[in-house]
Amino acid sequence: MAMENAKMEILRSNEGDESNDLVAEMIEIIETVGSYMGFRRTQRKECLKLVRRLKLLIPLFEEIKEMNQSIPTRAFQSFVTLKKALLSAKKLLKHCNFGSKIFLALESDAMMSRFLNVYDKLNEALDGLKYQELGISEEVQEQIELLRKQLQGAKRRTDTLDIELAMDMMVIFSKNDERNADIAILERLAKRLDLYSISDLEIETVAVKKLVKERGPTKHVESTEQIVDLLKKFKKVAGFDAINGGNKAFDDSSSLRCFDRCRSMLIPHEFLCPISLEIMTDPVIIATGQTYERESIQKWLNTHRTCPKTGEILTHLALAPNFALRNLILQWCEKNKYELPKKESFSISENQNAFMDELSSLIQNLSSSQLATQTQAVEKIRMLSKENPENRILIANSGAIPPLVKLLYSRNHKVKEHSVTSLLNLSLDESNKRLIAREGAIPAVIEVLQNGTDEARENSAATLFSLSMLNENKVMIGSLKGIPPLVKLLQNGSIRGKKDAATALFNLSLNQSNKTRAIKAGIIEPLVRILNEKSLGMVDEALSILSLLAKQPEGVTGLGQLPVIKMLVGFVKDGTPKNKECATAVLLELGMNKSCLILAALQYDVYDDLVELSKSGTSRAQRKANALLQQISKCEHIM
Repeated sequence: MAMENAKMEILRSNEGDESNDLVAEMIEIIETVGSYMGFRRTQRKECLKLVRRLKLLIPLFEEIKEMNQSIPTRAFQSFVTLKKALLSAKKLLKHCNFGSKIFLALESDAMMSRFLNVYDKLNEALDGLKYQELGISEEVQEQIELLRKQLQGAKRRTDTLDIELAMDMMVIFSKNDERNADIAILERLAKRLDLYSISDLEIETVAVKKLVKERGPTKHVESTEQIVDLLKKFKKVAGFDAINGGNKAFDDSSSLRCFDRCRSMLIPHEFLCPISLEIMTDPVIIATGQTYERESIQKWLNTHRTCPKTGEILTHLALAPNFALRNLILQWCEKNKYELPKKESFSISENQNAFMDELSSLIQNLSSSQLATQTQAVEKIRMLSKENPENRILIANSGAIPPLVKLLYSRNHKVKEHSVTSLLNLSLDESNKRLIAREGAIPAVIEVLQNGTDEARENSAATLFSLSMLNENKVMIGSLKGIPPLVKLLQNGSIRGKKDAATALFNLSLNQSNKTRAIKAGIIEPLVRILNEKSLGMVDEALSILSLLAKQPEGVTGLGQLPVIKMLVGFVKDGTPKNKECATAVLLELGMNKSCLILAALQYDVYDDLVELSKSGTSRAQRKANALLQQISKCEHIM
């Protein structure tokens, strides 16, 4: 008997140890994910939400540890399931912390599906917990129930995908869209993904190389090529091709050789340019107080307005010679018998002074009483503002925006056209968007949109799109009645005009009040017409706007007509992969708002196509198709 008791005691002790180990492992998992600090911007909000939700489990685990007893068998199995769910969450969060930013943006829908899958696993594990068996306090029980409600609510939530970013990605990767080489879109994407500094691009290069290695030569070839190609474009936009010499930008071996050569000469680190890693011959100080080699920083500033080292926005672009550091470098070279490399002397400051003088004269001529002088000046500014990002900054800082806004009211159509196009170019710089709006440009741009030449109207639509990237400008454009003339351009404009109007309207419709304004302005009719005219190549844009409008009761009324439902089903059946994805998204929104529209779609035999799409469509299409199939199942159950 004593032997049996001893065996039971050992067994209980082992079970207790096993329980403690399991709880300790789960606490360690949560603490590990809580230490991640670099979540990518595209999934940052979702990652932080998931980490906060996981931390709600800590009181449960700590209370069980304090009991210092084995977990009952059924509860132990639930905890094993919970540990598996936590490991899935850890794997996902690790990927969002260390993975390629471009990949995570490109696969944003697939990543959202992974989050929902983790929520399902966590909820399933928590569903198996028996509070009475565990003997945990009511306070902890309430906290777990709160967590479960949050997880269940997360499954019903709408897309958290940054739609503006998705649109930019769609344009960049489109093989048929003439805008896919637009430097402004690349600049905007680079900023959105935090891929515009030296260190960020180096880290992304390592992440992409790892991704390519993991995928191998046969898996996901097209998307891998897209990721690599976009990384190259970001590097080009950042100016590193010019800084590091042609195609050698970010060549690991050459960078390391350069660095090793400098180290082998024992050159003091503060004598090396942070960009080129070479000893400085003409060190200059920029607005942040950092010092760089003049040639390297000047090439950087040709396309940027930030400090390469700190990432801060520069208050000015002036370069001040660092005479003290130059003297120290010369003394060190003399003492160590090191010969400084000879470089061609720069006349940048002279060239810049000449440019600024010309610019000052042009801005003054914008207010000239002579039409010919005025026209020549605004045409020249239009050309200069198109050439490079640095010019946009210099032109705006020199005070060109107020007179350009005034010229939008000119009686001369050509002056109007040049003025609105100049403002469009200037608005491509993020810091100029607010400045242009503050100077009262939005009502003036809307006026040109209503009464200008065809080209002026097109560029006005593009300007409103650019300005509407700021949320406060979305509201202002809508309240100043900018949506009706955009709808009119969508209806009657040239192909380019329709595209510019559609892009602007999509962006504006991200604002709740603007959705209603767009519907009242009659946007649904031209969008449906675009769906019928596939030759325009705007089906995806039209469907994307409709998916936003379908969330509104007025949108459901306008779209809930049998011919429209039939057309949407047609895209699900025979459209491109992107057509199928977008059309399914519209049908889902309509069906969630009005169940009878699901029955209408079923009349056109969409069910089998949805089943197929749920298996073989894009990641977002699969998710939307599955959600729509669930809605269909609910409708059938009610019937």
